[in-house]
Amino acid sequence: ETDPGTPMGELFRRFWLPAMLSEELPGAECPPVRLRILGENLVSFRDTNGTVGVLDAYCPHRGAPLFFGRNEACGLRCVYHGWKFDVHGACVDLPNVPEGNVYKDKVRVTSYPVIEQAGLIWVYMGPSDKKPPFYRFAWLDTPDSHRFIQKLIIHCNYFQSMEGDFDATHAPFLHSTLDNNASNLHLRIRENEGGMDDMMPRYVLEDTPYGNIFGAIRKQKDGKNYVGVTHWIMPCFTTPGASPQVLQMNFRVPVDDTHTMHYRLRYALNAPLSDRELWENKHGGFLFPEVIPDTFTPVANKSNDYLVDRLAQRNYSYTGIKSFPIQDLAMIEDQWGPIAQRWLEHLVSSDEAIIRVRRNLLKAARDLSKSIEPTLAQTPEEARVLPGRMVLPPDADVAAALRPHMQAQP
Repeated sequence: ETDPGTPMGELFRRFWLPAMLSEELPGAECPPVRLRILGENLVSFRDTNGTVGVLDAYCPHRGAPLFFGRNEACGLRCVYHGWKFDVHGACVDLPNVPEGNVYKDKVRVTSYPVIEQAGLIWVYMGPSDKKPPFYRFAWLDTPDSHRFIQKLIIHCNYFQSMEGDFDATHAPFLHSTLDNNASNLHLRIRENEGGMDDMMPRYVLEDTPYGNIFGAIRKQKDGKNYVGVTHWIMPCFTTPGASPQVLQMNFRVPVDDTHTMHYRLRYALNAPLSDRELWENKHGGFLFPEVIPDTFTPVANKSNDYLVDRLAQRNYSYTGIKSFPIQDLAMIEDQWGPIAQRWLEHLVSSDEAIIRVRRNLLKAARDLSKSIEPTLAQTPEEARVLPGRMVLPPDADVAAALRPHMQAQP
């Protein structure tokens, strides 16, 4: 539960959160956009100077929806009675009564601080005296040509959409093909490059200043250990591995308790993404699913059973579902409902990383209720970490090998 006043909602409000893609507000004085995040109804707009404002969705006069407002002359004007608000929530014009020139200074609409960076609009929704420094993720400093991002609206709670990133045992099943991925360019695991024949990886887990680091260890055919390195960064960022050249990060931001904004980012630190990579991301339909035009809803969704192809499932695909993320959605959007009923679970050793994140997130919320602030909120540079992969000798100390990966990158 992340609505205002809930323990987890208060924890989320201690962090900067991605709320929109910049392209959703394409230019100065463009139409305002509805925004719902952490159970709050908001409206966002880009004013005459190009500055973004995120305000309460309703005019404080009589509750009229500001979404229908006029975006003009550095403010959003309610069309009901003409009250106008700037990006900071100040009433700059109150034209319908003689006392308006004086009374407008007493009127504000709730507004939230905004930072626009790396193609995203970020908001901070917590107490003003607790506002943290901004994140220092390495990809934030890269040019637009080095990044590709997609936003999807998912119909389930944020946490069950995030847990799969800590679950190393599902990939050899859910994301596989019946020929052991030999014909699948994206999932092919060459000998000594992943050990995906090992269906029972074991974990080395470490708590970190930013959350957790996980080493998922698989035995390769040559006896060495392949270790995939994943991070959980509070409160809702994960770094599942991609290729050595193209990295990945996922963000799951609660819209409310039963809907989530899933941002899926692929990026390269030292070079633009290749034409082939960009074409595949935009048009391939595997790494990034096709969406219904002018929405953030996948074409393959719960209403059409994710377009499962039973013939493909019988002969080629383990699931019969084409897109990699949609394979996950089919499993998570209805885990006993849009909020998973975890008391029905039968957890096993492969769920160790999920259990650790659950405990740490709950602890952080309980600590905050005792006025113990989350460490990362004030030291965001700690989260400048990257996913990784290692191949180690059978007797190597995996925990020791993980420690350099939990250090902030320069």
